[in-house]
Amino acid sequence: MPASPVLVGRDEQMAALDAAFASVRQGGPTAVLLGGEAGVGKSRLVSEFGQAATAAGARVLTGGCLELGTDGLPFAPFTAVLRDLVHELGADAVASMVPGRTARGLARLLPELGEPDSRPDTDRDPGEARARLFEEVLSALDHLARHSPVVLVIEDAHWADRSSRDLLTFLIGNQRAISGLLIIVTFRSDELHRTHPLRPMLAALDRIAWVERVELPRLTSHDTAELAAGILGRQLAADLADALYRRSEGNPLFVETLVGCDGELSCELPESLRDLLLDRVRRLPEDTQEVLRVASAGGETTGHALLAVVTGRDDAALTSALRPAVTANVLRAQPAGYTFRHELIREAVHEDLLPGEHGRLHSRFAEAIDADPSLVPPGRAAIEMAHHWHAAHDSVWALIGAWRAAAQAGRAVAPAERLSLLARVLELWDQVPDAAERIGADHVRVLEEATCAAREAGEFERGIALASSALKSLDPSVSPVRVAQLLETRGHFRKDLGRKEFLDDFSAALAIAPADVPAVRIPILLAAAHCVPVAAMERSYAEEALALARRSGDEVNEADALMTLAMFRTGPGQQAAVGSDPVELIGQARAMAVRAGAHGLVVKAAINSSHLLEGAGEHELAAETARQGLADEYIGRASRCLLVINQVEPLFALGRWDEAMDLARDFRFSSLPLRGATLAVYAGRIALARGDVEAAVSAAAAAAELLRGSPYADQHQLSLGLLEISLRLATAGALAAVELASQVIEGYELAGGSPRYVWPLVTGAAGVCVVAARDERLRSETATLAGRLRTIAEKLETFGPVQQASQLTFAAADASVCGGSFAEVLGAAEVLGAWDEAAAAWEAVSEPYPRAQALLRAAEAALAGGDRDGAAGQLRVAAGLAAELGAEPLAQEIGLLARRARIVLGGPGSPASDGFGLTGRELEVLRLVAAGRSNRDIANELFISPKTASVHVSNILGKLGAASRGEAAAKAHALRLADPL
Repeated sequence: MPASPVLVGRDEQMAALDAAFASVRQGGPTAVLLGGEAGVGKSRLVSEFGQAATAAGARVLTGGCLELGTDGLPFAPFTAVLRDLVHELGADAVASMVPGRTARGLARLLPELGEPDSRPDTDRDPGEARARLFEEVLSALDHLARHSPVVLVIEDAHWADRSSRDLLTFLIGNQRAISGLLIIVTFRSDELHRTHPLRPMLAALDRIAWVERVELPRLTSHDTAELAAGILGRQLAADLADALYRRSEGNPLFVETLVGCDGELSCELPESLRDLLLDRVRRLPEDTQEVLRVASAGGETTGHALLAVVTGRDDAALTSALRPAVTANVLRAQPAGYTFRHELIREAVHEDLLPGEHGRLHSRFAEAIDADPSLVPPGRAAIEMAHHWHAAHDSVWALIGAWRAAAQAGRAVAPAERLSLLARVLELWDQVPDAAERIGADHVRVLEEATCAAREAGEFERGIALASSALKSLDPSVSPVRVAQLLETRGHFRKDLGRKEFLDDFSAALAIAPADVPAVRIPILLAAAHCVPVAAMERSYAEEALALARRSGDEVNEADALMTLAMFRTGPGQQAAVGSDPVELIGQARAMAVRAGAHGLVVKAAINSSHLLEGAGEHELAAETARQGLADEYIGRASRCLLVINQVEPLFALGRWDEAMDLARDFRFSSLPLRGATLAVYAGRIALARGDVEAAVSAAAAAAELLRGSPYADQHQLSLGLLEISLRLATAGALAAVELASQVIEGYELAGGSPRYVWPLVTGAAGVCVVAARDERLRSETATLAGRLRTIAEKLETFGPVQQASQLTFAAADASVCGGSFAEVLGAAEVLGAWDEAAAAWEAVSEPYPRAQALLRAAEAALAGGDRDGAAGQLRVAAGLAAELGAEPLAQEIGLLARRARIVLGGPGSPASDGFGLTGRELEVLRLVAAGRSNRDIANELFISPKTASVHVSNILGKLGAASRGEAAAKAHALRLADPL
């Protein structure tokens, strides 16, 4: 069974163990009771902690309880600990740990320690012998703890015999007598039924001040995907990650068992896992097992009344049969009915049914629900019957039931469930000769319904296949409306997936959509209005749609058309502030949509408004608007992902990076490639800004893969280009970043792009020029790139305060480059003024990261002009911003500049003043490395030995995280570490 090489999702629990260990090292008594269900990873967590504790100088002693310990193996975990000590130290050494140097009490546990105590008085009084044994164990642990900290781990305490429980209680109760002893006890919390003997012990220990209770929960969906990625060495596909989480429910053992080396999920339960799951079931009374077999066919939750009908038992008999299962924590009793503690237990019990028994049970469930729909929750009867008829392999009723259930799922706004049911209808179609008559719909109608469900569920690939299949069966001259609607829907699928053919679909749909059917033609006109690359035609389509909607009294499509026209009024800037005409128009359209009950348009209004507000620098309002849109209960997956992006973007700008990452993480495996790429880029930018280069590289690669083959769109390709340029600067130095920036700029027609997405790229590339200009060897390449950027910037329009801040930042960067390396065009005062203006602009739109960057450059200019006090103020503000953001690389750069200028930013050892931890001598060595000197040259110049020079170089590479002297030199130039103090 594969296992993950890394521990996932256990930071909080590991921190608790680390804190307990720290307390013990300081002399305090500490015990940790670590609970969790079987397979949740208690042993793995303790093992990882034990390795760290051993590395820190502790002795880790581990003993496990055996399942049959209660019957005949007293003190089993302590015997195991003693045996390991004897093997390691020898019997004499262990015996010397107890008073009198004779381990007669311990010898009762391990014969290697000599003859057990057989004095007449102890034989007459077993209690005294027991007390002697307990004291000798305590003395041995005390002896060991005097030399180094001791961690005593007792695993699987739910199986502990009475003697082991008593000894464990004694040791924890007397921990204050021993300095340096940490006791960790693990147990399965799901095994602790009401009468379990461990319960009183845990309750008693909970009352001791130094005892801490830690519960190990199941993994989240994100952590489950991360665990699978650790096992496979790559990320799972989104659908597989979701399926793995649903089946495993976040239990790490189940994840490791279900995921195959090929990245596929095991369809059948592996034998070892089935035995583990069924073990507790098989210990229950036969009568209870029989009812569990019936309940396993009932689904996730089975109501008491329904179970009574299917089993044929009265209320008292059913309750009597179920109680042992509830007591043993196999079943959970809830208000809605009975649920298996873990879905895989239900699956294992269900798989144990005989073939004939399986079909009969599901038929009985379907018949019972059909006879009395009140046996299941309201609105679920059709869906439940469809499931049971399908499981019973009754093709006719499975087809009918799935069709009816799909209609019910549509009314309940459950698109994924509806799509699954319609797919079942299509699957069964050929098995039922008179299928169309049975459900009152032809095959194409089912395909059309499935296509709509796929759109609502965000399953665009499946939607394309379903729409294409339906189109093959329709004649446009006979069914123009149906064909036009299918073409429009397929066009939306292709557009959202970044396929070039979407324009063909919209054009073909417009060509056949009847003008006298406004409800069909208007949505197609609006779809084309967003896509046709001719501005006048776009607007004419929207105006035609609005006129048609008003003539036909179609308030829903009128609202949609108004929203489309509002977006046109924003122009190329794609921004509009509160109170502007576009935002007001969207507000009117939203009010119309609310009156008409058009939930999709209400969500669309939130998407458009938040997008425009963000472009205008209204970050807080944009984030809140998107958040409110996400609260709509009728929102589809595709719209949800857009609103997540529209929250992540302003949160990123505001520096609320943890919130942004939490949102992006939920959609990291999105099946919508263009939107997934956008989120991956933001995740990469945050990771890079915080110094996690590995995560940033992974995110950039994910975004590039998601965008592979998609048509150019500046908001996608330019954003990724900016991230890749920044990554290249961080990993390969200024020259490589300049070369990549030149390639990106040459690869796209930036002058005709949207200023909203072109300005950040141009500004970012200008920032690379600022860094590259410090290296005289890069003068030519930097000058060429700077000239190209200047040409683009001169032609680029600017809309709103955010783009104005970008323009000011570019102007300041351009001034820095021109005034610093190529020609003395501007003096330090002019450059300082430009950076001050840029910093103020970023402050005005509440963007702390670019503000901190601008303040750093302003401080450089101030120092160049001799204004040390001004530079100190700017650096202190920048350092505070970087610290709040967790932007460690920027904080390091700020600290290095402060160090060069002898400016104190904070207290000793503050992150912003450490300068990568380089000593003064190491900075001297690094300057010589950056100048291309060998170790011997460095030794001669600094009057040290070549070996000492080599040690300094090794230390420098480690502190800078550089793999080679060349990479260290590149970082030295980028961070100005090579400049003289």
